[in-house]
Amino acid sequence: MRSLVIASGMTDDFSRLDATGQAELVRRHEVTPLELVDAAIARIEHLNPTLNAVIHPRFEAARAEARAAVGPGSGPFHGVPFLVKDLLCSTAGDPMHMGTRFLRDVGFRAPHDSFLAQKLRAAGFIILGRTNTPELGTLPATEPDAYGPTRNPWNPEHSTGGSSGGSAAAVAAGLVPAAHANDGGGSIRIPASECGLVGLKPSRGRTSFGPDVGDGMGGMVCEGTVTRSVRDTAGILDAIAGHMPGDPYTAPPPGRPYGQEVGTAPGKLRVGMLLRPPANMGTVHAEVAAAVDATGGLLAELGHEVHVAHPDALDEPEVGQHFSTMYATHVAHLLETLSVFVGRPLGRDDVDPLNWSLAELGNACSANRYLASVDWIHGYTRRLAGWWEHGFDLLLTPTVPEPPPLLGAFRPDPEMPVVAGLRATMFAAFTAPFNMSGQPAISLPLHWSSGGLPMGMQLVAAFGHEDLLLRVAAQLESAQPWADRRPALHA
Repeated sequence: MRSLVIASGMTDDFSRLDATGQAELVRRHEVTPLELVDAAIARIEHLNPTLNAVIHPRFEAARAEARAAVGPGSGPFHGVPFLVKDLLCSTAGDPMHMGTRFLRDVGFRAPHDSFLAQKLRAAGFIILGRTNTPELGTLPATEPDAYGPTRNPWNPEHSTGGSSGGSAAAVAAGLVPAAHANDGGGSIRIPASECGLVGLKPSRGRTSFGPDVGDGMGGMVCEGTVTRSVRDTAGILDAIAGHMPGDPYTAPPPGRPYGQEVGTAPGKLRVGMLLRPPANMGTVHAEVAAAVDATGGLLAELGHEVHVAHPDALDEPEVGQHFSTMYATHVAHLLETLSVFVGRPLGRDDVDPLNWSLAELGNACSANRYLASVDWIHGYTRRLAGWWEHGFDLLLTPTVPEPPPLLGAFRPDPEMPVVAGLRATMFAAFTAPFNMSGQPAISLPLHWSSGGLPMGMQLVAAFGHEDLLLRVAAQLESAQPWADRRPALHA
């Protein structure tokens, strides 16, 4: 198991293993952390010029860390190579530009590890670098002016989704087995859907934003990963979840490790199925609708009770308004915060047209209007939660309403930037509501379009019930495996 050479078109043995499988090799002394790291670096050097997924390599530092990782190690992923998204999750001394030109141009570097980075290192991961993200993570496509577009390994003319598109492309192409991601409106689940991966958005408060931030966007953002297997998603969640000193709140702890849910029978569940966008925001592509219907049929074959049903609250027309208020005020505040790092106020020419438009809206928002949106979202969350409390266990939806779009589909027009924002809102119609409610949701790579592009299916559980999502996800993974599917661009 020591094939380390990557020539043109060749595959090393490690690229087909998930993180759990690579960690098992290290534990059995069949491979060293340095061999895993060297092989992953070779894969990145081979494919990243095409994919543009990794924008801040830290290869020599990673090799030094791998050499020091002698012995069995205490973490469950000891010696396994990993990548971190260049948004949140700071890693000490490394560039952190959040998709912006102004942080790139001043060469900003993170002063310390975030709590999440500390937990990833304690789990044994060796961080090889940071991945591409749209400017400030705003759009569901990874094409920042600062670093250019990340290309989808299934078809390089198509989007990887966003904002965790760099991480998703790297994992889908086999550069690393898993990577960091985060989600403020679908940014874990959308790239997972478009790149054929597992993407779990945990419950609000499940993972920490410390020590620098209490929460993200009033609780709408959460930290997580994109992976190729349900067992990796569960195992990494065990490693990164939990309250840290000073966190303003935390999700209730699980009854047992999430890894133990994989392979555990979920029992007979009552599943609602939603085939059209909430509040009729746009339409669903015919192939996506057929895939949702087929997934509902598979769940029924597995013994679950499936109904065409969903929470009435999803159709409330005010959702977009209040989501936009939270996003716009967040962008305005973030730009003001980041101006400290560049030593001057940031202006229109520093960011893309959509982010500047959002910042202007955010700056114009009164405190009363902002707090009214917070109150409305709290009520909306209770109305959504009632559906799960009164008879349903899961909601099945498409993750996004169409197969991965072409690159450039979300590029803001300087004359009408709001058009890109409206398209993004419609694209995230199935994902964003659960950022507002704080519920866990997972995208699973169960279907591909007739053109060979991934189409993820989303399952949503009640708050705090990642355990149920992981049980059902593992059941679906076993019934309709995806592990052997490989994109055209794969190491």
